[in-house]
Amino acid sequence: MNEAAQAKQSVRGSIVFFFIAAWAFYVLWLIRGVLVLIYVSALFAVVLSPIVRATSRIRIGRWKPFHGSTAILILLLGVAGAFAAFGFFALPPVINDLQSLAGELPNRLPGILNEIKAIPYADRLDAGDVISWIQRGLSGGAAYLLVSFKTWAGALVEVLAGFVLTLYFILEGDSAYRWFLSFLSAAPRQRLDHTLRRAAARMEKWLLGQLSLMLILGTVSTVVYLALGVRYAYVLGVVTGLLNVIPVLGVAVSLVLAVLVAAIDSWGRVLGVLIFFLLYLQIENSWLVPRIMRSRVDLPALAIFVGLLLGSALGGIAGAMVAIPTAVLVSVLLDEYLVKKAAS
Repeated sequence: MNEAAQAKQSVRGSIVFFFIAAWAFYVLWLIRGVLVLIYVSALFAVVLSPIVRATSRIRIGRWKPFHGSTAILILLLGVAGAFAAFGFFALPPVINDLQSLAGELPNRLPGILNEIKAIPYADRLDAGDVISWIQRGLSGGAAYLLVSFKTWAGALVEVLAGFVLTLYFILEGDSAYRWFLSFLSAAPRQRLDHTLRRAAARMEKWLLGQLSLMLILGTVSTVVYLALGVRYAYVLGVVTGLLNVIPVLGVAVSLVLAVLVAAIDSWGRVLGVLIFFLLYLQIENSWLVPRIMRSRVDLPALAIFVGLLLGSALGGIAGAMVAIPTAVLVSVLLDEYLVKKAAS
């Protein structure tokens, strides 16, 4: 009788545990967006912490002017100042040219149409049809901006929330990290701490590799734009280098911007920009990324590519940006808790 009661109690406990676990997974699924935001912010804090630490180590004699939260403030002011300087020097010429182009568009449109008709199979285009297409495109774009305002506002709120979370993780990340490890006993805690610190060191190397790729693309693209005579060469070079932090999509946006600007003057410049991007992408994907990233994060090129695909599919742009650090973290955890255990 006692055994039967214990069996019923065990079954009842298993059923209760199952429903509690199912409810917990359901709640996690409902708040998955918030969890992804927290995870992405934590990863950004991990990869940005070395910059904050390097800033805080700056000494003037015995005085540390950038200690603690001051280092983060200096970093934020430096980033804000760089963007402000970029906007002050780069945007006015672009805005003036756009205003001039908008005023001269009715007079320049016939010449543009003649250049378009010089393209093979484009001579069948009718000027009225092209003008109506442009008008429909402008009206459709304006309508899209109005309809999608709520979506863009929500995305902006998420970006700001992620920015604030990243700051909190940089400031109080050590306390949260120790609190997380306190749930484990001494031996597992020490092992997990050692594993996560190894992953963090490799993530820092990834940041250096990514900055190297951004610097290379920004410098080379600026030189090519200047050689081709493309307008706003310095602006486009800076934007191209910065957007390279977003895998695949960043290069695509840079290509579209450069082609649109080059198309203002001549189709030869457009062809030159297209040839440059095709050659550079081949060199970057086949030579630069495998060597720089593999030497930094010690991951095969296939794992990097698969990680980028999964990250972009699960988290969009933010997922693609943290795909390689996540792959590093997963690789270190698997190496510690599965590979070594299987070898032993």
